[in-house]
Amino acid sequence: MEESQFDVIIVGAGVMGSATAYYAAKRGLKTLLLEQFDFLHHCGSSHGESRTIRVTYIQKHYYPLVIESYKLWQEVEAQMGYQVYFKAQHFDMGSSHDPTIRSVVDYCQTHAIPFQLLRPRQVAEKFDGRINIPEDWVGVSNEYGGVIKPSKAVAMFQTLAYKNGAVLVDKTKVVDIKKSKEGEGLEVFSASGKRFRGKKCVVTVGAWTQKLVKTVNGVELPIVPVETHVCYWRIKEGEERKFEIGTGFPTFASFGNTYIYGTPTLEFPGLIKVGVHGGNPCDPDKRPWGPAVMMEELKKWVGERFSGMVDSSEPVIKQSCMYSMTPDEDFVIDFLGGEFGKDIVIGGGFSGHGFKMAPVIGRILTELAADGEAKRVDLKHFTIERFKITSKI
Repeated sequence: MEESQFDVIIVGAGVMGSATAYYAAKRGLKTLLLEQFDFLHHCGSSHGESRTIRVTYIQKHYYPLVIESYKLWQEVEAQMGYQVYFKAQHFDMGSSHDPTIRSVVDYCQTHAIPFQLLRPRQVAEKFDGRINIPEDWVGVSNEYGGVIKPSKAVAMFQTLAYKNGAVLVDKTKVVDIKKSKEGEGLEVFSASGKRFRGKKCVVTVGAWTQKLVKTVNGVELPIVPVETHVCYWRIKEGEERKFEIGTGFPTFASFGNTYIYGTPTLEFPGLIKVGVHGGNPCDPDKRPWGPAVMMEELKKWVGERFSGMVDSSEPVIKQSCMYSMTPDEDFVIDFLGGEFGKDIVIGGGFSGHGFKMAPVIGRILTELAADGEAKRVDLKHFTIERFKITSKI
């Protein structure tokens, strides 16, 4: 295999790399997917049991990506034969003076998304007393919510990539990428000394993006690895059914000093997932596996919002996860440039909110690698150039 020449080598087999492998293989490209750990490992950003899918963003440039992703999730699911996307309503809440809530309303109006703007009493009525918000808060409800099953989704993309002819190799840590000495193309080097040759390379290594890119061409992308935690809370006895997906209980986001999000009961019977967006910067290779951040704020929020139906004394499960955060929390989807021109494509900085868009991002990364451009999509918000960085080599 070392001497095989691939059309595209994808480094990193989280959801973005796996989706890219699927779309590349489906196009008939000779595709190699490399992963430093086992496939479906728990050391990065793509494991676990649920991710929210929602359409409400304050940044309007995400709308076409999310809307397209809803359709693509269902298309890919249909080929696999099992479900990874579970529909729900979505509910945003926060102080009526919070600019984010106002932006959500503006966003819905701009994109003609049907929504309800709800006062506290209306919120209690709509959700049958399951969600309560303070008197000076408002809620925004729309039909574009839902839950994605992450580990299942990654497995789906990998399986379909393999069925379409992709070669999948795990336990292979990529340490460098160089231009081929034999002319066109690239050579990808692993820690064990293996060498893989490809015409193009797509780098989707999540929290390791900054490290690998710096090695490859000296550019230090401001993509900061952050350790975050997902928390599950026990619903009190007799109330469990009220919080299950499919009962009208929504995926949700709460704005303010602490951005809190969550999903209905799906993966763990009798538990609800509620977490804080954010965490502590870390070295992904020397990860602290430290305590969850802002836990007191989270306990207070859980105690107040669910009418006492959820035990807020302590979460019963805490799962650690990695974010890769850019300063503006927008993605990086761009060519590496420099001596590599369009031969290396970077997909990174998905910043705790990219998973829902994985199918459309996989397709975009494939188009950039194969065609040198992405059709029908504006990537100006995702360029490396916005950071004004020059190579240090």
